[in-house]
Amino acid sequence: MASPDDIFKRSPELLTPVALAYERRLKRFGDTPKGVFWKNAEWQRRRYEILVRIFDDAANEGGVTIHDFGCGYGALFDFLVDHPAMRSSSYIGTDMCKGMVETASERIDDPRALFVRHLTATETADFTFVSGTFNMHMGADTEEWATYVRESLLRLWKRTRRGLAFNLLSISASEKYDGLYYATPEDYLEFAREHMDPSAELIVEPPLPDFTIFARKPSET
Repeated sequence: MASPDDIFKRSPELLTPVALAYERRLKRFGDTPKGVFWKNAEWQRRRYEILVRIFDDAANEGGVTIHDFGCGYGALFDFLVDHPAMRSSSYIGTDMCKGMVETASERIDDPRALFVRHLTATETADFTFVSGTFNMHMGADTEEWATYVRESLLRLWKRTRRGLAFNLLSISASEKYDGLYYATPEDYLEFAREHMDPSAELIVEPPLPDFTIFARKPSET
């Protein structure tokens, strides 16, 4: 199994086929859910509704920083634009695809939002969201991809001050497709509880084929 250092040295090799697939998809379907391989707008919205449950009462008063890792064309910002948590807040969307970052920047003219192209997080935020970012591996070795996912989550956790919410496709999904990564929910819950938050929370809500995990850091008093 590749070491954490090795996996990030190899990340451009791992991620190039994925980035190319997303670029082609964007050109075909544009800034739509299908443009980022989601089934439809309803399921995309339902995922976002689950993710934002990580906001506590204090977050819903606004004044927070939000990082959307794997932001695509900025659909999560569209969802958040009028959310209470976005009052006096700032959002940064990171994506590895040039086309996605350009599309998001052109679509969204809001001083609270910034989109950057990068393979890893470059800024620290109060809340980090990862929605669908690790679903596609385009035939990479499954164990190697799992190592990449876990190490990426740990790096994001280090750059998260208050809460990390991420989702992954479940191994129990009724339909499976080649080139996608399916994970065991309990394994990632155990991982999150061991390395992030001992009280990490697992959320499974059919018919969505994925699961969501919340990890929170103790509030500073």
